Amino acid sequence: MEKKSVLFLLTPKTKVVCLNVNMNVRQALEKMRAHGFSAIPLISNEGEYIGTVSEGDLLWHIAEEKEISLEHLKEDNITDLERRHDVPAVKVDADIDVLVEKIVNHNFVPVVDDRNVLMGIVTRRRVMQELLEKY
Repeated sequence: MEKKSVLFLLTPKTKVVCLNVNMNVRQALEKMRAHGFSAIPLISNEGEYIGTVSEGDLLWHIAEEKEISLEHLKEDNITDLERRHDVPAVKVDADIDVLVEKIVNHNFVPVVDDRNVLMGIVTRRRVMQELLEKY
């Protein structure tokens, strides 16, 4: 792949489904289900990237609950989840090689600015499309 900016591959934050730290577990579960994603970025009220919430994180949380009901899941904040496999973000000015190394193990890689504010994501699909166009 020719040397291009991470921005060239970026899906902007305005088009990315995110979870907010104020959400409860039920809201996160419903959002994940509605959009059909297996992992979603978690951001603060200021837009900072906190980590990634996965289906597995939600399932482990539910499995560890004493009482399992959708109503009960309203009581647990999304930040109460133990996130087992956070997706490490890359800086917006990161070398494309760094991005490619990370995308091998994840469906997407969050891209942040110098303040750790989420700018968007780069999906594995987008990287693969770029590679296919080149070859």
